Amino acid sequence: MLAKFVPTVAYRRNSNKLSNLGGHRSALGSRNRPDVRFTGRFLLFGKRLACVLAVTAGVLSLAACGSSSPESARTWSAPVRTVEVGSGLVVLPGTAKSNNAQPKTGDWATGPDGTPNTAEQTTARAWVQFKVSEAGGPDPILVNGAGLTLYRFDKDTVKPSKSACGGECTKIWPPVLVAGGSKIFLAGVKKSSMGSIERSDGSRQVTIDGWPVYRFVKDVKPGDTKGHGAGGTWFGVTPDGRNGSAAETTAPSEERQPATSAVLFDGKDFSDNEASQGLSGDGCENVARPGVTSSIAASGSVKIWSERDCKGRSLVVDGDVTDLAEVGFDNAVVSIFFG
Repeated sequence: MLAKFVPTVAYRRNSNKLSNLGGHRSALGSRNRPDVRFTGRFLLFGKRLACVLAVTAGVLSLAACGSSSPESARTWSAPVRTVEVGSGLVVLPGTAKSNNAQPKTGDWATGPDGTPNTAEQTTARAWVQFKVSEAGGPDPILVNGAGLTLYRFDKDTVKPSKSACGGECTKIWPPVLVAGGSKIFLAGVKKSSMGSIERSDGSRQVTIDGWPVYRFVKDVKPGDTKGHGAGGTWFGVTPDGRNGSAAETTAPSEERQPATSAVLFDGKDFSDNEASQGLSGDGCENVARPGVTSSIAASGSVKIWSERDCKGRSLVVDGDVTDLAEVGFDNAVVSIFFG
């Protein structure tokens, strides 16, 4: 029998700051910050809810009840909308896991030697992931769905985008390849940064801000950056295409367009070790599991709210946010306005 409880809401004063996260400007709405407490036979708060029943759009969904499996805890209130870019490639916000990518495909595909280097190419090119992460010296850095560091080659060119790594070079630095209709999952990367080029052998390589992207065969586990700085020309690539060296600078990115979908992660840094939920729409949409979001991957700018029906405290975020605590909105997202 469920315990009966009565919610009470108290507000505490909080500084009204402008936050600049990852080059994108976020403006806080109200100075008041909700401090929600539930009184009754049980004290329930934050992410320690043992079991959450959510009713959205007439559908009853049960979030994970004490499960440690991120797959069983993942919920969806609406399908995440896909966006096509050049060459038939489909871009989706979020990680491969949050989008329920098929196991042993894409970046998760491995071959007879247990590494992605010998994976069957058709299977491996089904999808790729680009997620902002921290790895060794370069920070931030991009990693793929298996957590392996992604690189760029300074001898490549951007205008036009062209790879200078061919033949024997590709055995050490495998290009990140896709096929027509492949999916690209983005978490911490602008959709407008993505592109692709046709290589001399007819295969298609993904680019970030015009720079062709590669892996390094000696990186075998998440966090490895053994190729960073190799020959003074190979570097872990950043979300804006830079080479990860402190000396290099880049121009500010352009303003994003309004998003039509987003993936909300219970953990910061788009963590796949905790639950996530998808949301899309046109206008105001209520979150199926409110008050648990710590990071957001969105296809553009969105406005997040602390109460249902886009009321209460609000914050405009320009796309992906790795840690909502940094902008004073951790575990506070209850509704989102798209458009």
